[in-house]
Amino acid sequence: MGRIILHIDMDYFFAQIEERENPQFKGKPVVVGADPTPEQVRYGAGPKGEKMMRATGRGVVSTANYEARKYGVHSAMPISQAWRLCPDAIFLPVNFELYEEVSEKIMQIIKKYSPLFEQVSLDEAFLDISFLIDSTSSLQESFQKAKKFAEKLKEKIFQKEKLTSTTGIGPNKLIAKMATNKAKPNGLLVITPNRVKNFLEPLDIEELPGIGPKTAERLRQLQIQNIKDLKKLSKTKLQDSFGKTGTTMYEKARGIDENSVNPEKIIKSIGKEHTFEKDTRDSQIIFETFDRIINEVCQELLENKFNFKTITVICRYHGFETHTKSKTFKKATQNFEILKKEVKKLLLKFLLEKPKLIRLVGLRVSSLE
Repeated sequence: MGRIILHIDMDYFFAQIEERENPQFKGKPVVVGADPTPEQVRYGAGPKGEKMMRATGRGVVSTANYEARKYGVHSAMPISQAWRLCPDAIFLPVNFELYEEVSEKIMQIIKKYSPLFEQVSLDEAFLDISFLIDSTSSLQESFQKAKKFAEKLKEKIFQKEKLTSTTGIGPNKLIAKMATNKAKPNGLLVITPNRVKNFLEPLDIEELPGIGPKTAERLRQLQIQNIKDLKKLSKTKLQDSFGKTGTTMYEKARGIDENSVNPEKIIKSIGKEHTFEKDTRDSQIIFETFDRIINEVCQELLENKFNFKTITVICRYHGFETHTKSKTFKKATQNFEILKKEVKKLLLKFLLEKPKLIRLVGLRVSSLE
């Protein structure tokens, strides 16, 4: 029996709430994250001789509205960089209590539509609506019912909270989420089982969840540009090149995802890793990469309102020799400055202890509350 999975994602959630609360922001670039605190001193001249300033604020962008995105601003970007790209944007601190309150109201609406409900983050959830499939209807007709179902859900959220959302519907979680990504903002896209192949194949490889810029770069060196090209590689070739990730890549390229919508899903840890193109000892490259990893982990902690107690740094040397260093705090915290300071200390120990080339660095936070 087939499945019908619905994925819903609120559009630029934090920034959209700020627009709702402050109508004067509408149509202007809005960045939620932190104050970039630009130094009001001249430190150089721009291309036209204009006065230039330097943004020194710390922290990362949590959400940017679509007006800000036109300037290249995106989530997890250092706030100082966002200010350089769009100094006229409205920069706002994260009002987490408000966002959490709105999220709770939205999730209460969504979960009424199906008992099989899985909240992924503050602004994102899956619903299994396979109950729309019945013996009297074809699968195609059931997906048409699902579209009407999604339209009602989107309208209900807008009526109650005055916020837009985007919905994707597919035969599994992977396709539903990818449909959402293609339909943003304020859209609705239904991908029936017979359309999966034609939907996936033209997409750029970086649109496949799990393929980041570095993996994409390695694939492009093999003349792999889109998912259709990716399907030409055998499972063995992908496994040899990417390990377990290669197996997952092979399945995703064919639209295969057996993961079920799990109402009891509990996130036990959050982690990110990066494998360098070439093994390196260049501390600048290593720490710049590690900064990006830290920002991504902090962003995920922020979105889920998690406090953390244990931090673990992973370091894999040339030859796949892997080591970890951890630190556990007395109390769970969400102090990102402490996190950044302590994990960099742990990484520095790896660099000082072994004069070996480094293949991979990673960060994991656990004991989440």
